[in-house]
Amino acid sequence: MRTFQGHSNWVSAVALTADGRQVISASLDNTLKLWNLETGKEIATFTGEAPFICCTVAPDRVTIVAGNSSGRVHFLRLENVE
Repeated sequence: MRTFQGHSNWVSAVALTADGRQVISASLDNTLKLWNLETGKEIATFTGEAPFICCTVAPDRVTIVAGNSSGRVHFLRLENVE
Protein backbone atom coordinates (compact mmCIF):
# COMPACT_ATOMS: atom_id res chain seq x y z
CA MET A 1 0.00 0.00 0.00
CA ARG A 2 2.96 2.32 0.51
CA THR A 3 6.48 2.58 -0.86
CA PHE A 4 9.20 3.91 1.43
CA GLN A 5 12.04 5.64 -0.37
CA GLY A 6 15.29 6.76 1.19
CA HIS A 7 17.82 3.94 1.21
CA SER A 8 20.55 3.90 -1.43
CA ASN A 9 21.03 0.11 -1.39
CA TRP A 10 19.02 -3.06 -0.69
CA VAL A 11 16.93 -3.28 2.46
CA SER A 12 17.88 -6.46 4.29
CA ALA A 13 15.33 -6.42 7.14
CA VAL A 14 12.28 -4.61 8.47
CA ALA A 15 10.56 -4.62 11.86
CA LEU A 16 7.34 -3.08 13.13
CA THR A 17 7.06 -1.39 16.49
CA ALA A 18 4.64 -3.01 18.94
CA ASP A 19 2.07 -0.24 18.52
CA GLY A 20 2.18 -0.62 14.72
CA ARG A 21 2.86 3.08 14.19
CA GLN A 22 6.48 2.88 13.03
CA VAL A 23 8.62 0.56 10.96
CA ILE A 24 12.41 0.15 11.10
CA SER A 25 14.39 -0.72 7.99
CA ALA A 26 17.95 -2.08 7.95
CA SER A 27 19.95 -1.59 4.78
CA LEU A 28 23.17 -2.50 3.04
CA ASP A 29 23.78 1.27 2.73
CA ASN A 30 24.96 1.21 6.40
CA THR A 31 21.77 2.84 7.69
CA LEU A 32 18.82 2.04 9.88
CA LYS A 33 15.77 4.18 9.25
CA LEU A 34 12.69 4.74 11.37
CA TRP A 35 9.53 5.51 9.40
CA ASN A 36 6.03 6.66 10.23
CA LEU A 37 3.94 3.79 8.88
CA GLU A 38 0.83 5.89 8.27
CA THR A 39 2.45 8.81 6.43
CA GLY A 40 5.54 7.11 4.97
CA LYS A 41 7.75 9.90 6.29
CA GLU A 42 11.25 9.18 7.56
CA ILE A 43 11.49 9.99 11.27
CA ALA A 44 15.16 9.23 11.97
CA THR A 45 18.30 7.68 10.48
CA PHE A 46 21.20 5.95 12.22
CA THR A 47 24.38 5.45 10.21
CA GLY A 48 26.75 2.64 11.14
CA GLU A 49 30.18 1.57 9.94
CA ALA A 50 29.01 -1.54 8.04
CA PRO A 51 25.88 -2.78 6.25
CA PHE A 52 22.97 -3.65 8.54
CA ILE A 53 21.65 -7.16 8.02
CA CYS A 54 19.00 -7.51 10.71
CA CYS A 55 16.82 -5.51 13.08
CA THR A 56 14.04 -6.00 15.62
CA VAL A 57 12.29 -4.20 18.44
CA ALA A 58 13.07 -5.65 21.88
CA PRO A 59 10.28 -6.82 24.22
CA ASP A 60 10.59 -3.54 26.18
CA ARG A 61 9.06 -1.87 23.09
CA VAL A 62 11.55 1.01 23.08
CA THR A 63 14.87 -0.61 22.15
CA ILE A 64 15.85 -1.29 18.56
CA VAL A 65 18.38 -4.10 18.24
CA ALA A 66 20.29 -4.25 14.94
CA GLY A 67 23.21 -6.31 13.71
CA ASN A 68 25.65 -5.40 10.99
CA SER A 69 27.93 -7.40 8.72
CA SER A 70 30.99 -6.72 10.89
CA GLY A 71 29.39 -8.69 13.73
CA ARG A 72 28.47 -5.68 15.85
CA VAL A 73 25.11 -5.39 17.57
CA HIS A 74 23.64 -1.93 18.11
CA PHE A 75 21.02 -0.97 20.72
CA LEU A 76 19.07 2.22 20.01
CA ARG A 77 16.27 3.73 22.09
CA LEU A 78 12.96 4.89 20.62
CA GLU A 79 12.43 8.11 22.55
CA ASN A 80 10.57 11.28 21.59
CA VAL A 81 9.41 9.95 18.21
CA GLU A 82 6.05 10.61 16.65
